[in-house]
Amino acid sequence: MEEQNFRKNPIITDIYTADPAPTVYGDTLYLYTTHDEDELINDFYTMKDWRCFSTKDMVNWTDHGVIFSLDDIAWADDRAWAPQAIERNGKYYLYCPVHKRNGGMAIAVGISDNPAGPFKDLGHPLVDEGDWNDIDPTVFIDDDDQAYLYFGNPELRYVLLNEDMISYDKEIGVVKIPMTEESFAKGSHDTGTSYGEGPWFYKKNGIYYMVYAAFGVDKRDEHLAYSTSDSPTGPWKYGGILMTEEGGVFTNHPGIADFKGHSYLFYHTGDLPGGSLFHRSVCVAEFKYNEDGSINTIPKCDGVEKIK
Repeated sequence: MEEQNFRKNPIITDIYTADPAPTVYGDTLYLYTTHDEDELINDFYTMKDWRCFSTKDMVNWTDHGVIFSLDDIAWADDRAWAPQAIERNGKYYLYCPVHKRNGGMAIAVGISDNPAGPFKDLGHPLVDEGDWNDIDPTVFIDDDDQAYLYFGNPELRYVLLNEDMISYDKEIGVVKIPMTEESFAKGSHDTGTSYGEGPWFYKKNGIYYMVYAAFGVDKRDEHLAYSTSDSPTGPWKYGGILMTEEGGVFTNHPGIADFKGHSYLFYHTGDLPGGSLFHRSVCVAEFKYNEDGSINTIPKCDGVEKIK
């Protein structure tokens, strides 16, 4: 009965996965992940492709395999890092940070007619500032149809995407969010705030949420925190710790989705056999919002129950 009605964490056990990015299309939740290779190169994150999994009940998952990889991006050579996907006008867009050949980090876009891919590269970087901040894109289309792409480590930045979702407003350009303690709390990352990386941007009941991987004061491992705003561009107000840093790995990465009346936080740990800083595994926890929209700290858990 447990196998039929309960999905244990980690939810993917045959490969190492990280950086979960859930999105819901109709009656199906699609989960995009990165993939930590079994064999490391230079004792560092060795990541070459992106994977997709889907479910209708949170217990039974379909593995769609490799949906996009570095081999598909001629101008990139390394670091297939944390992605996020979105649908618009019948097309599916997968935003992925990669290392540009003879350059820094940049954001690629894969395009597909199917949420489970395969995705085809745009052919050039969407965002390429020539530095190392252009990682971990999070994408959201607001009620007025304006699309936003936030990203960044150590700074949080955004661009206004055009309706085609593969270009952005160059007149406004890349906007840097003020990295203040009021917005992101005092912390030990490079800006002096707790904001580290892995932003996850969404809106619920009129409140804009920015969830992110964070470093507390004198902390070396990432916890998850969140900030809120009444505008898609801030100013942001720090909300609190979403998940504490214990998890056996240096990083964490949030992905939040509402699915069939339930709210879920996806994250990663080192809980699979052989787990390590560079061999991570995706997990999920159900949670509830408080009446005022705030979120209490969510404990890591054993798994989730089946839903209809």
